[in-house]
Amino acid sequence: MSSSPSETFFAPCPRGLEALLEAELGAFGAREARTVPGGVAFEGYWETCYRANVFSRLASRVLWKVTEFNYRNENDLYAATRAVDWPNYFLVEHTLRVNLTAIRSPLKSLEFATLKVKDALCDRFRDATGSRPSVDRARPDVRVHAFLDAARGTLYLDTSGEALFKRGWRRARIEAPLRENLAAGIILLTGWRPDEPLLDPMCGSGTLLSEAAAIALGRAPGAGRSFGFEKLASFEPALWRRLREEAAHPAGRRSVRLYGSDLDDAALGAAERNLAAAGFEGLVKLERADLLQRAAPASEGVMVANPPYGERTGEREELASFYPKLGDALKQRFAGWRCYFFTSDLRLPKLIRLEASKRTPLYNGALECRLYEFRIVAGGHRKPAPRV
Repeated sequence: MSSSPSETFFAPCPRGLEALLEAELGAFGAREARTVPGGVAFEGYWETCYRANVFSRLASRVLWKVTEFNYRNENDLYAATRAVDWPNYFLVEHTLRVNLTAIRSPLKSLEFATLKVKDALCDRFRDATGSRPSVDRARPDVRVHAFLDAARGTLYLDTSGEALFKRGWRRARIEAPLRENLAAGIILLTGWRPDEPLLDPMCGSGTLLSEAAAIALGRAPGAGRSFGFEKLASFEPALWRRLREEAAHPAGRRSVRLYGSDLDDAALGAAERNLAAAGFEGLVKLERADLLQRAAPASEGVMVANPPYGERTGEREELASFYPKLGDALKQRFAGWRCYFFTSDLRLPKLIRLEASKRTPLYNGALECRLYEFRIVAGGHRKPAPRV
């Protein structure tokens, strides 16, 4: 365990949200923050680490850097891992999982490389204690993450445990739900303020609405869950109790105007169950409605939606017919609204026949997407119909 008063961390996030995450981490006390594709590296004290785990809406994990090294082969990887004094970081009684990711690594088998890291770590424990930690891939006490590029390797201890987008709120799922931290990022990118009406007219299981409600009420995403840092030798119980108490009393609770609708009764049922499980029952007005027919719930506000991506041929044809009707509905019923659509279907702006005022690249996992902004003004910004 490092005796340095400041540690080095890395917080991965959905690609496209790095700048937002850097600002968020800065508010938690992070220093020397540096964005890279897919995350933010930063320096900070343990309070910064704990605070990021409990309060970050955008990070997927918070990883504590243990060591960095050069390597050429699996033997170098084994030697660098075994050189770490792992018994000084956690107890042999704790169960273990090792994850390894690589970019341009010369190693032929990442599965074998993962095994070498695990064996080296366990061998170090055996040398020191006579025992080896047990492996538990499902619910380990401690997670070690190895990252390899072409010539350098880095080993991290996971301070989060379960991924941070697992808020513990979701009870019901429908097909292809958004991860919660991506949904939170989308809400933040719209610039929505909690005193504005917000509508998700294709709400599915309610992930966007749940994240909007949490933002409005100041709910800490990590309130009520446990974290990997509680199993590490560096754990500071008094600090953790103080932050947990802070998270249990969110500041700035306010009334909000949140609206959700969907054509699918099963989706609405899932949204209702998820919102209730999150403690947001009664905060969101849900109704069965067709976006092409429904009225705006207020004279102005923010619409945010994650329409189908149209990955199959039949769906793409249906969306090609749907988008022009959507443009008409927005013009007729949502003048004065800022409307945001998150999709991987890059045909949307052309087919909806409205001028996108902003196009933000985002990734849903490995899938490249865009968050399109349309500011709906009566009688303006209409494009001519595209030629067929």
